[in-house]
Amino acid sequence: MPRYESSQRKRPIGVVADPLLRFAQLENAGAILLLLMTVVALVWANSPWAESYHHLWHTQVSLGWGDAVLSLPLEAWVNDGLMAIFFFTVGLEIKREMVLGELSSLSRAMLPVMGALGGMIVPAAIYSGFHAGGPAASGWGVPMATDIAFAVAALAILGKRVPSSLKVFLLALAIADDLGAVTVIAVFYTETIHLNALLTSFALLGFVFAMNVIGVRAFPAYWLAGAFVWFFMHESGVHATIAGVLLGMLTPATANLAPGEAFSERAEHLADKIRDLVNLDDDADFGGHRKAHVVDDVIGAYARAQSPLDYLLHQLERFVALAIMPLFALANAGVAFDANVFGNATSLWVALAVGCGLFFGKPIGVTLLAWLSVRLGFAALPSGVSYASLAGTGALAGIGFTMALFVTNLAFGDPILIAGSKIGIFAGSFAAAVVGTLVLRRTLPHEPQA
Repeated sequence: MPRYESSQRKRPIGVVADPLLRFAQLENAGAILLLLMTVVALVWANSPWAESYHHLWHTQVSLGWGDAVLSLPLEAWVNDGLMAIFFFTVGLEIKREMVLGELSSLSRAMLPVMGALGGMIVPAAIYSGFHAGGPAASGWGVPMATDIAFAVAALAILGKRVPSSLKVFLLALAIADDLGAVTVIAVFYTETIHLNALLTSFALLGFVFAMNVIGVRAFPAYWLAGAFVWFFMHESGVHATIAGVLLGMLTPATANLAPGEAFSERAEHLADKIRDLVNLDDDADFGGHRKAHVVDDVIGAYARAQSPLDYLLHQLERFVALAIMPLFALANAGVAFDANVFGNATSLWVALAVGCGLFFGKPIGVTLLAWLSVRLGFAALPSGVSYASLAGTGALAGIGFTMALFVTNLAFGDPILIAGSKIGIFAGSFAAAVVGTLVLRRTLPHEPQA
C-alpha cells in the first residue's frame, strides 16, 4: 500500500486527487461541504445570476420508459429522490440504536428520548405561540428537528474535553429526534392519501421483509424492490422519503455468516494467503491478478462478517455526507434577501418564530425534560455530564439546518413564507451553534477526558 501511494503521488492526477482524498477522510468534511454549499446557494440566489439558480432547480427531469415516466423538477428529484437515501441511512441508524445502542433498553433510552421529546414539544409550542390560528400556523414542525452533522461537528470543536458519554447522549438524542421528525412528516404533513398506491407500497415492504426472513442477501434485489416501494409511496401522497426510513428499519442487523460457519478458520486461511503475497515479486504476479483474487476474498469475508445494516451504513455514510446533503443544501438554501421578504410582516414573524424555537426552545426543552426524567427516577445523568453541559448540548441540538429546511418545504406553499422560515433557520442555527459551544467551553473540564 505505501508503494502504491508513492507511485500515485508521482502522477499528475495525484496533485489534485490526494488533497481531495485527504479532505474526504476528515471527520467534519460533510459539515464543511454542507456549510460551503449553503454559502454558494445564498450568494448565487442574491447575485445577478439569481434567475439561473431558480431556473436550474425548476428544470423538469423525466425518468422511465414508454408510458411509465415520472417527470419532476430537479429540486424534487433531490428532495424526494436523493433525500430518500439520506432517510434510508436515518432508518439504519435508528434501527442500530434500537437494537444495539442507547435506545436498546428503556433505562438507557429514557434520558435521550425525554430530551428529544422536550426538544420537539417546546420549540413547536414557541412557534405556535407566534402563529396559532394564523396563515403560517403549519410551520410548527420546522424548529423541531436537529441537524446531526452540524451538531456533532460543533461538539468536535472542543476535542478531547468532551466526555464520550456526552457525545453518545447527543447522538442518541439526534436519532430519537429524527424518529420524531419522521413521524411528524408522515402524520401531519401528508395532505391527500391515495390508498391503492399506499397499500401497494406496504405490500412491497412486506415482500422485502419476506426476503429478509428467507435469507436473501443479494443487494440488487433489495435496491430494485426499494425503488418500487419509493415510487408507490411517492404516488400515494405520503412523502416518499418515509419509504427510505421504513426500508432502513427493515434491514437485518445480524451478520451474513451461515449457521456453523467458522469465521476464525476463514480468517486464518486469508491471513496465510496475504502472507504469501507480501514478498511476492511483481514479475511472478504480472498484472497483479493473484493479489486481486486475494483482495476479492478479503472483501467478501469483510462483507459476510458484518450485518447488512452495518455494511450499508458504512458504504453510504460518506456518499450521503459528501454528496447528497451538500447537494440538498445547494438546492434549498438559496434565499433571496429582497424587499418582498423583509417587507412582509408574516414572513418576518415566521423567521422570528423559527429562530426563537431553535435558539430558545431546544435547550429549554432538552434540559427541562432530561432534568425531570432524572428527578422522577426514570433516568440517570451519564458520568462526567452535568446539567450545565446538558444545557449546552441542548443548545447545539438547536442547529436544525438540514431537517428544518426539509420540513419548511412541506409546511409552506408560499415562497415568501418559505424564505422567512429559511432566514429563521439560518439565524437560529448559527446562534445555537455559537452559544452551545461557548456554554460547553465554560462548563466542561479543561483536562482531556480519558
